[in-house]
Amino acid sequence: MTRSLGVPLVSLVLHGGTAYWFADGNELPAHDPRTLHPLYLEAARSLTPHVVLDTLKDERFRDAALGLASAPGPIRFFASEPVCTLTGQQIGALCVMDLAPRTALNESERTSLRDAASLVGAGVVLRSYLGRTDPITQLPHRYAFFDDLRKHLQDGAPHAWVIAIDVAPVQRFNAFIRAMGHAYADELMRAVASRTMAWIPADTRLYQVGATRFAAVLPDRHVIEDSSRLDDLVARLRQPFDCLGIPLTIQPGVGLLKINERELRGGDPLRLVMNASHAAQHSVRGWAVYDRQQDEQQRQEFFLVTELAAALTDRTELDLHYQPRVDLDSGRCVAVEALARWQHPTLGLIPPSKFVGLAERAGLMRSLTQWVLEHGVAQLAAWRRQGHDIRLSFNVSSTDLGADLVGRLRQVAEQHKVGLDMLELEFTESTLMEHSATTRRHLAAIRQLGAGIAIDDFGTGYSNLAALRQMPATSLKIDQSFVRGMGTSRHDEAIVRSVAELAHSMGFRVVVEGVENPDLYDSVLGMACDEAQGFHIAHPLPSAEVVEWLAAHRGMLARRPA
Repeated sequence: MTRSLGVPLVSLVLHGGTAYWFADGNELPAHDPRTLHPLYLEAARSLTPHVVLDTLKDERFRDAALGLASAPGPIRFFASEPVCTLTGQQIGALCVMDLAPRTALNESERTSLRDAASLVGAGVVLRSYLGRTDPITQLPHRYAFFDDLRKHLQDGAPHAWVIAIDVAPVQRFNAFIRAMGHAYADELMRAVASRTMAWIPADTRLYQVGATRFAAVLPDRHVIEDSSRLDDLVARLRQPFDCLGIPLTIQPGVGLLKINERELRGGDPLRLVMNASHAAQHSVRGWAVYDRQQDEQQRQEFFLVTELAAALTDRTELDLHYQPRVDLDSGRCVAVEALARWQHPTLGLIPPSKFVGLAERAGLMRSLTQWVLEHGVAQLAAWRRQGHDIRLSFNVSSTDLGADLVGRLRQVAEQHKVGLDMLELEFTESTLMEHSATTRRHLAAIRQLGAGIAIDDFGTGYSNLAALRQMPATSLKIDQSFVRGMGTSRHDEAIVRSVAELAHSMGFRVVVEGVENPDLYDSVLGMACDEAQGFHIAHPLPSAEVVEWLAAHRGMLARRPA
């Protein structure tokens, strides 16, 4: 470049102000971006080439000549060409300078400058990939962070405070990209980096360690002595960002981790501090210190998710238990609810309250529901062949409430020759109220098959009467928290009685859960309830014990005994 253009000085100035200088082909020491002449930054952030034939005759340099400490005199000639990545993202400018003025820059020289800028753009991307710099923000990346952290601890520091800044939850950041495009997201990351660098101490480096995450190593005095500085950082990041003329408020999370050299060996501080920044995103304060107990819980949950996926594949650890439901008019068992059980080979029995939520968050709920559907219907078919006239109900997650659920139901029922009117799908009240029109369309399709639909855990959500009236459900299950409270709270008893009467008058079959003693059973007998379920009737039973229970069951106390 210096030979083709006949210039002694070349500089690559990046968007953020970082500059790399070369004189006669040799790299010069790094230049402080705070002393850069504004023309360099203007060139680095402009898509338009610049040519200044004589800086002394340009108004922009009347008060401050364009100079460089390593040059013997003022720079008189300056030209620049934008540097872009292969995708067209501008990342800076290639600048050429001379100590002597020029009268013109001919076309051959302009072409050479453009070609050199193209090569530099490709080289920067490659260097960023193989080296230590993020191509968007021009910040050192994850590998540089680890190298510098190790050096910090090896130089005698007893420990280090690592700070991580998560810009936004992944789903929300992806929503930014879908709505505004990658250029907007890139500009947002640069803006967050700029605001964060204005907060961190002058001698502290900021690193981009993930697509939406920054990190730094802070001196102790900025963490221990004055935690209000962290409140200040969160407040700064919560202020709207103006990106490409469009304001945006992010949901930042700031995490902190104290680590020493021994803990760094074989460990991953970014994983640890990410736990804190993730938790901070959902907190009012917006920053949090790493909590080892919380981390262990998350690791345990991840382990359980992988184990659950394996259990669904080999199908040896999962089982179904069945809890009977009795008709209050006859006292006879008319249905059983299928409840998944997981007997882990080393951890023992894992309660559904723990693994069902994990399955939903990990995307395993469809597989779990399918497993319950196939095994439950197969067992129901066997019982009905033995002459037991009972129905089967089972819980369905909101993630399963899609168009393919109808086909899955039909296929399993046909395979085991069970009428779909023998099946009831239980959806929580909150699930049924989430999607209104879409939900009603899918529920209507299920009802057309003949299967029943139950509104489960009724009373814990926020349904209104208008929405309830539009739901194509066949039964309503009053949440057991109200039923169990009837013995001690007249308010709970009034709620159960009123809800039962209202639901019954709207055409729902009313089922009460949580009937755990004779007094509660006697109470619901005097209400507008159709079925009861609870420990007073039967605990959930393994499939092998259901037939024995049915044979021994002579019927509960009923309104209309036979």
